[in-house]
Amino acid sequence: MALLRLQNIQLSYGGPALLDDINLSIEPNERICLIGRNGAGKSSLLKIISGKHKADSGERVLEQSTVITQLEQEVPQDLSGSVYDVVADGLAEVGELLSQFHHLSNQTDNHDEVWMSKLESIQQKLEACNGWEFSQNIDNIISKLTLDPSAEFSRLSGGVKRRVLLARALVQDPDILLLDEPTNHLDISVIQWMEEFFLSYKATLVFITHDRSFLRRLATRIVEIDRGNATSWPGDYDNFLRRKQEQLEAENAENARFAKKLAQEEVWIRQGIKARRTRNEGRVRALKAMRQEHAEIRKQQGKAKLQMDSGGKSGKKVVEAKHLDFSIEGKQLVTDFSILVQRGDRIGLVGPNGVGKTTLLRLMLGKLEPTNGTVELGTNLEVAYFDQLRDQLDEERSVKDNLDRGADNITINGKSKHVISYLQDFLFTPQRANSPVNSLSGGERNRLLLAKLFIKPANILVLDEPTNDLDVETLELLEDLLMNYDGTVLLVSHDRTFINNLVTSCLVFEGNGVVREYIGGYDDCMEQQAERQALEEKQKKKGLLSFFKKS
Repeated sequence: MALLRLQNIQLSYGGPALLDDINLSIEPNERICLIGRNGAGKSSLLKIISGKHKADSGERVLEQSTVITQLEQEVPQDLSGSVYDVVADGLAEVGELLSQFHHLSNQTDNHDEVWMSKLESIQQKLEACNGWEFSQNIDNIISKLTLDPSAEFSRLSGGVKRRVLLARALVQDPDILLLDEPTNHLDISVIQWMEEFFLSYKATLVFITHDRSFLRRLATRIVEIDRGNATSWPGDYDNFLRRKQEQLEAENAENARFAKKLAQEEVWIRQGIKARRTRNEGRVRALKAMRQEHAEIRKQQGKAKLQMDSGGKSGKKVVEAKHLDFSIEGKQLVTDFSILVQRGDRIGLVGPNGVGKTTLLRLMLGKLEPTNGTVELGTNLEVAYFDQLRDQLDEERSVKDNLDRGADNITINGKSKHVISYLQDFLFTPQRANSPVNSLSGGERNRLLLAKLFIKPANILVLDEPTNDLDVETLELLEDLLMNYDGTVLLVSHDRTFINNLVTSCLVFEGNGVVREYIGGYDDCMEQQAERQALEEKQKKKGLLSFFKKS
């Protein structure tokens, strides 16, 4: 029996329907991924599923006693207290009682009559609402997610905070768990941990993600939101890609046949008197119906047309770093690092958040002085930098004015192009081009930053987390562009598929400032790293055996 059914859901914000007569059934133990272009309505549909948003029309039917919870997309800024407090907060009043009991019972001094009276009062309230069962559930989940219940939430890393928020959602024992871009801004190790956890999780998942590796591992069904419609595709992501391509080819062929027939009928109606004879009135009515159908056809949203000016060629040697050391506030971020970067290399930097990836980029480009070692830059370098914090965008100015100091025309590969036409290549409508940056979604901001970046001639592209918030189709187009780019690429990303498809080698941060280069994409590098570590362990054991034999 379905846990939840959406029937004939309609949602519009004044223009064409964002969600147009949506029907969706969610069954127990499914892992459903909602996919679609930025702005297609995925998050809106997720809010309707959760009950936080009401549709314009249609029905949401929830099976009795079904519990739905959601993992927040962003970490709330106002959360404070211990990990236990934040997790228990997911249980509202019962959670508040459990937090009070937890703090009182963990007091090691001042066990006076007032303390005892408070403890007894809370115990009685908990017994009245079956609170001890909830307490055991909190302890089990905190243990399962390897969290420290006494740790202060505000001092945790971003990845651990997301685990705490997940625990807060899970403590309610949901039948359906909703996830909106759960991997955004998380490092690869945390993403992989989430994959393993959700693969063994027994409840139903409904999630949105642009991380193709995460999608491939988890999804058992794909629901695509496209031009207001929701289409369900049973099976994994690769099955969806194959069947979707077949559907698009069939749709294009049908549209071509329809357009040809409509053109023939338009020629016929213009013949005049023959078309007005009584015996042809049915054909005239059919033509009017075809015109109406043609007007209502919603074309598939266009793809971004990414292009860039690679400028003049740099020298063969781009960067040569020798024996770099760098530390800050007593923390060693880079230790004895050397590399030769040559023209055409595409290098990915891989490691946990805060380990020093952006710092190493700045060291390699001569923007930061190393503690020890030398950096030699090649000749004729033109660098374009994609900033993960989007500091290059002026929030108050319009999209158009952010491009090139408000110029009406820009020059790409020596050719002049109107700024509105250029922005349409990045899927900005003329109306959106005049909107302020502070009204844009995360995906739109990233597309604008790419548009701004690609205006400038550059033979070195430095991309610091360029994939966050981009839809899958734009990601694949960016991959194609970079694969055909004849300059040098330095890339920081937690998107394993993006790294696998793009880079020629990876710089992997292995702890204590050690950074090693491995040839190939992410999967290749992890395999080589495991082989190296196994060999080192074998040599270490062999050395110990030799030592004991000698002694």
